[in-house]
Amino acid sequence: MKTSESLRAIFAASCCISSSLSAPAAILINKRQIVGLPSGPEIDNSDIPYAAVGPVGSSGDVYGSSALLGPAGDSGKTADGYGSGSTEQYVGDYTLAEGQTEDADLGLYLDLASNPDPQPIRGKNGATDPGPRNEEIQRQNSDLLARPGTDMGDIPNAKWPMGLSSARSGTGGGRPGWARQQNTNELPVASAMAGVDMRLAPNAYREMHWHSTNEWAYIFTGGVRIASMNQNGQSFVDDLQAGDLWFFPAGVPHSIQATDEGVEFLLVFNQGGFSEDDTDLVSELFLRNPMEVLAKNFQTDVSTFAKLPQQQRFIFNGSPMKQSLEEARASVTGPAGRLPQNESYSYHLSAQEPFTVPGGSVKIVDPTTFPIANNFSAALFTIEPGAMREIHWHLSSDEWNFFIKGQGRVTVFAGPQNSRTFDYQAGDVGYIPVSSSHYVENTGNETLMYLEVLQAPRYIDVSAAQWLALTPDQVVKETLNLPQSFIDTLPKTKRYIVPGNVDLSTTNFTVSSYPIAGLTNGSSTAAGSNTTST
Repeated sequence: MKTSESLRAIFAASCCISSSLSAPAAILINKRQIVGLPSGPEIDNSDIPYAAVGPVGSSGDVYGSSALLGPAGDSGKTADGYGSGSTEQYVGDYTLAEGQTEDADLGLYLDLASNPDPQPIRGKNGATDPGPRNEEIQRQNSDLLARPGTDMGDIPNAKWPMGLSSARSGTGGGRPGWARQQNTNELPVASAMAGVDMRLAPNAYREMHWHSTNEWAYIFTGGVRIASMNQNGQSFVDDLQAGDLWFFPAGVPHSIQATDEGVEFLLVFNQGGFSEDDTDLVSELFLRNPMEVLAKNFQTDVSTFAKLPQQQRFIFNGSPMKQSLEEARASVTGPAGRLPQNESYSYHLSAQEPFTVPGGSVKIVDPTTFPIANNFSAALFTIEPGAMREIHWHLSSDEWNFFIKGQGRVTVFAGPQNSRTFDYQAGDVGYIPVSSSHYVENTGNETLMYLEVLQAPRYIDVSAAQWLALTPDQVVKETLNLPQSFIDTLPKTKRYIVPGNVDLSTTNFTVSSYPIAGLTNGSSTAAGSNTTST
């Protein structure tokens, strides 16, 4: 049947149905033509109705008339006011934030948190935004709303708020917990790593399971008891608290139970497409094998399995732990003994003293000190208000970030001339591809804490400042037209963090020219010093 005949048949049927339910509605069929094109014939669409047959009480047409084709008529307005072509200027009660009228290339941070009507204006760039728009999102992302004049080209989106991920609830009622995730569905650029934010209520369990990928974890709040064994039958049990880590290699089965204070933790996996929903669960292991096979495998009667859960447990409530840590360890020690300490699945990062520098601190952990965590390297940074993680890049791995506390901004540069600046708040995931330079600047009034996670056997980075300092002066001077007085201040050691000023409108950061974040009375080493760290 030809298309026109099919449409007539469907249309006729709809008329019959309509007539059986109510009085027939007027049916409009219009011969719509495109006439006068130099090389185009007349197009006859008279067999296609343009007015829908609507319910009782409907009025008007879903299509407009051919008179609406441009150029516009005298009225310049549609019946409902949309697309009116009005030349009225946006009149809003807006006030530009501090720094918003400055030269766009300065790129000062724009604090729009309390601005009731944020506008995409920076220096002489941009214009007002009449809407529609989401002002709250604009306030949180001022460097996207009114981007620095130095941003250019195109960079893949490098931010995903975990709060926009769907939170999957645990099972069995009683509010046992939830999990939400970020993978390439949410952040397509994050091809090498994915993350899960998981919450367990007091004494609740993450069901016994294993993964086809490696699992690296950092505890935000609360505490857990983890239990596992390796392929040799060596057992492992440990209690962990906020700030500690665990790592389970792919295929290693394990369990997680919250202490009586509950727990929230971050999981990082070494596949960007990882999904928490694809985990291998012990309940599914029992449900997806024949009962006879289970009985034979465990040398019992099939009646043993009469009360097996009929669906996966995922996250579910449990009872308080009945054994101390030592009692639990003793109860699961078999002939093969316990896991050797140098193969431990846990690392007590909370007890590691930070490396402190002007403007903040850092804790680094990689297989050097946590051997089982193969190819997982991480750094936990704290950055004081106004200070920043220095401009750097990584040699062999993408960087997966999680912002734990405070707020900051990052400019991602990918040569030859692409850059984009993103703003982050607590709970956000960031992602920077390998060899792309970036910094992390604290733009808030509290300490910023965030994680950098790499797929690398050792945590390494390249410092832009140290690179210039260790390049012959003449090369730097003649390449960048920089004065010798500046070159003389470049640090020959890596600083990790550089101090700053809580006044984010500051543009002069020479030594002793401003109150330094994290230091007292401007004493000790400052931004230009070459002796801040090793």
